[in-house]
Amino acid sequence: MFHLYLTLAYIIPNIYVFFRIKDLFISKGYRLRFTLFYILTATIYPISQLYSQRDLNKAMQVLSDVSDYILPFFLYLFLFVILFDLLLLFNLLFRIVSSETRKSFSFRLYAFSSIILLSIVVVVAGAVNMNTIRISKYQVEIPRRQSRAEHLHVAFVSDFHIQQNTSQDFVEQFVQKMNSLQPDIILYGGDMVEGDKENETTEAIESAIKNIRVKYGSYGVNGNHEFYGGNAQGNFFYKAGIILLCDTMVRIDNSFYLAGRYDEHFRQRKTITEILASDSVDLPVILIDHRPTELQEVSRTTADVQFSGHTHNGQMFPINLITRSIYELSWGYKKIRNTHFFVSSGLRLWGPPVRTSGKSEIMLVDIYLK
Repeated sequence: MFHLYLTLAYIIPNIYVFFRIKDLFISKGYRLRFTLFYILTATIYPISQLYSQRDLNKAMQVLSDVSDYILPFFLYLFLFVILFDLLLLFNLLFRIVSSETRKSFSFRLYAFSSIILLSIVVVVAGAVNMNTIRISKYQVEIPRRQSRAEHLHVAFVSDFHIQQNTSQDFVEQFVQKMNSLQPDIILYGGDMVEGDKENETTEAIESAIKNIRVKYGSYGVNGNHEFYGGNAQGNFFYKAGIILLCDTMVRIDNSFYLAGRYDEHFRQRKTITEILASDSVDLPVILIDHRPTELQEVSRTTADVQFSGHTHNGQMFPINLITRSIYELSWGYKKIRNTHFFVSSGLRLWGPPVRTSGKSEIMLVDIYLK
């Protein structure tokens, strides 16, 4: 159903774009050729989705790869066409460009070329942005209580969405950056892997992640995609050296408690009060929950810090405006009562490999225990 809704959301704006471009920019003698070319290009995405769950031959794999960029291209083509229509409306009111000039061949050529070029530039910039890992640094203070630690250097990563075509260069970039940060502990916020099939790519990634040097170890939780892909039992996490927390809490080095929740997709998951035992008041409490959906409830517990992902910060403008309206915190940092909340925009993406909202990030949080 999700793919059906996405396809409809793709087709309906494309109908608008097709007729507006044809009426505004295409001369009558070229409209048939334009129609055929537009239909051929626009149908690449829905056709590729029909075969997305199958083993693809080389030709279909190329088509699928191209469709990953077709979707964001038409999104920004749609937005730039709307912007051009708004400019035409503005011009209608203030008569900045004459009607003769607007209808001239050179004006239509330059305007149409600009719209196409801008759409391509945005997609290319978004692809570069997605493949560039950035470090987001934060500092917070929490009560020390009886902890033996004074400072925790925490690295948080979510939404890796590892699959067979994940770039090994990107993984090496991630491992190098993580090792250079020298965190005390690494937390993984779910949606790490797509599916449960082992292949050379996932085996290489598991090995690379397992070799990251970290003082207290690596811990993680399942996201909704682990459930979708059949990896909820944690095979990937185990092989990558990540301890999976499933509605459980562990005491680490007499310094702090670390708790991890099942994703909301798991309907039988425990409540936050059931997970945080009443005797957890002697040490600071850090919590991992894939989705940032119960911030108010968590802020009334003993949890000092919560890390979440899932939102991708909308991934592409203007979808980030929608995620902001859905989540109390869709990306970044917020303190509610005595709890510090962090929501990552994710290390990588699901769907089109283009990010025009947010960044591919590792959150690095220095927690000072006072």
